This record gives sequence, structure tokens and C-alpha cells, in this order.
Amino acid sequence: MIWEIPNGLIVAGGLGQIFTALVYPYIRHVVFDWYNDVKKLKPLNQEIVKTYGRYIVGLNFAFGLIAVLIPGDLKNGSPLAVALTGLIAAYWVGKVLTQFTYYPMYSIPNRPILKIGEVGMNTLFISFAVIYVILVAWNINLLAAVR
Repeated sequence: MIWEIPNGLIVAGGLGQIFTALVYPYIRHVVFDWYNDVKKLKPLNQEIVKTYGRYIVGLNFAFGLIAVLIPGDLKNGSPLAVALTGLIAAYWVGKVLTQFTYYPMYSIPNRPILKIGEVGMNTLFISFAVIYVILVAWNINLLAAVR
């Protein structure tokens, strides 16, 4: 290969994913008043929505932890690296597409700090998508070269 994906880039992306997992509950609760909206649902639907919220936090944290702890394994060209980076790339590309397709219909409270946060979070989401799309392409290329 002419160039190498730096482990530091993967680790930085992982730390960003962990950060999103840690701030997500705050954003839901404080910025979007999410829990009061959820209370309007039937009890079963409340639990389903809360469960999916926990899945999101858990996946963001787990993907970040994997990137921080084993960045080299995410770029080694193995079938598992292709599968895992492909999964994570699909997750973040899906998040970005959803973010820009559906969420613009809604507005966040018009406070400067929240607008800055919105730009920052969107920048992180796009960065994660780009990092993992590059990683999956890298791994596919390495895997094809071996076969």
C-alpha cells in the first residue's frame, strides 16, 4: 500500500463515538425534553423507545471502545475486519442520512450553544461515517489482494 490509515485517526474516531454515547442522554433530556414526550406514549411504547435509546448509546460506546482498544484489527484486511467496519460504516452512514433527511423538519431551541452543539455533533457523525467507509474500502482492498 502507498499509504496507511493511522491508528491515531481510528482512536480519535473511537473517542468521538464514546463522547457521543456519554452526551446523548444529556441531549435527549435537556435539549429535546425527550422524557416528557415519551411520557405521552402508552407504557409499552415508552419502554420500547427507552430501549432503543439505550441501544443507540450502547452501540456508540461499544463501537468507540473497539476503535480505541484494537485499532489495528479494524484495518487488518481480515474478513472479520471487513464485516465489522462494514457494519459500523452502515450504522454511521445511515445516521447521517437520517440526520439530514428527516431531522431538518424539526428545530432545536434557538440558543447559540445548542446551534454550535448541533454543528459539532453533525461534524462528528460525518467524520465517523467517512472514517469507517475508508476502513471498509481499505479492508476489502487488502482482502482482495490476498485472494
